[in-house]
Amino acid sequence: MRARDLAVDYETVGVDSDALDAARLMAEHRLPALLVVDDEGAPKAILPASQMIKVLVPEYVIEDPTLAAVVDERHADRLCQALAGRKVRDCLSKKIPAPPVAAPDDTALEVAALMSQVRSPLVAVVDRDKAGAHLLGVITAAHLLERLLAAAA
Repeated sequence: MRARDLAVDYETVGVDSDALDAARLMAEHRLPALLVVDDEGAPKAILPASQMIKVLVPEYVIEDPTLAAVVDERHADRLCQALAGRKVRDCLSKKIPAPPVAAPDDTALEVAALMSQVRSPLVAVVDRDKAGAHLLGVITAAHLLERLLAAAA
């Protein structure tokens, strides 16, 4: 199996997309992460769902998790209001690592190794030519496992 054969269409957002819309997209499709692309559509970053949730949690609760118990349910239910007016770029980690990118001819083992090395729930498959980089699709960890298990059966 080659990366081009494993790649599937996947939801992407731009760095200047609305953060609340991105969170809704993530929730509606139960995505482990979103692929963030630049203006040309090339992979820019991976935004894990856990990072999106971290943006919702007040800084004082991150510093002292015991304070979460004193926030009443009415206020806790409104955590997503923290995304109002924000862009996806505001939700990315301060140190944005380059997203994991596989070449179309990479093998399933190469993709698995890359995914393991960077601990990412997804890998972008990008074809590069003289015109630039072209996103072919994404390989999620769950899809890779599914295909590897099917091959082993």
